[in-house]
Amino acid sequence: MADESIILPPLASLPQIPTVISVSCSFTLAVIYVGSLYVWSTKHNRDHPTTIKRRFASVSCVMLMAPLFVYFFSSPELLQREPFPSLLGFRWQGLWQAIVIPYLLTALLFLGPIFVNMQNESFRSYFDLEAWRGSCTSIIWIRNLVMAPLSEEFVFRACMMPLILQSFTPMTAVFITPLFFGVAHLHHIAERLSVGMELSTALFIGLFQFTYTTLFGFYSAFLFARTGHFVAPLLAHALCNHMGLPDVQDLWQQNLWRRVLAIGLYLVGLAGWIYLLPVATEPSLYSNKLYWNV
Repeated sequence: MADESIILPPLASLPQIPTVISVSCSFTLAVIYVGSLYVWSTKHNRDHPTTIKRRFASVSCVMLMAPLFVYFFSSPELLQREPFPSLLGFRWQGLWQAIVIPYLLTALLFLGPIFVNMQNESFRSYFDLEAWRGSCTSIIWIRNLVMAPLSEEFVFRACMMPLILQSFTPMTAVFITPLFFGVAHLHHIAERLSVGMELSTALFIGLFQFTYTTLFGFYSAFLFARTGHFVAPLLAHALCNHMGLPDVQDLWQQNLWRRVLAIGLYLVGLAGWIYLLPVATEPSLYSNKLYWNV
């Protein structure tokens, strides 16, 4: 008898885990991640090398622990069907696409700021070997562009999303997990209060940070669900941390024609990003048949 090919059912047809389990696990992961930042008793601020090194150790432990939630609370059928690394977004199929396409898409969103940076000294540092050496030896640079994106995307995307996606549709999951991500950044309010900042100012900055981290979380979760790759939101996160929020003051310091051109590029970048988002994240480009089947 000829061997019959086995057709695996889509994720949506598998028994789902209860919503209370996926949400509870995600909430617990968020609490553990934030709590790990404060297990050390220190008088230094968050930018002191000692504080940063200790927090590196803490979040590294959380990264080792987080996959256990996925392993022990996922449906047995899913674990039998898919290699465990694939659930976390680690797979070979579509890897180069996941590295290149989402990164370029994210860069398009920053088309205006990139143009502005090209007009000042900061752009020249990209071609300065000494500047790169200085950055790579700066523990703050490593935190902002390496460790923070790596640990946050691994915990909040690679480990939370597989759980939430077993209880909700992909689009619903995209809107749920960023809330944990945004709330996890509210701890900065306490840090600002500890250095003497007024409560009203700390709350305003904290709520503003919650807003833009949540918005980025939507995008990052969308990239993970659509591509099925961890590297896609990781690189997007690193690029966003590097670019930061647009510097309006720097924009208005340009002469008139450059300012007009820059504003135009801001709008073109945003419009192009919105238009290309569904196209550039088409799951078939990344051989993603696991997390996005709607």
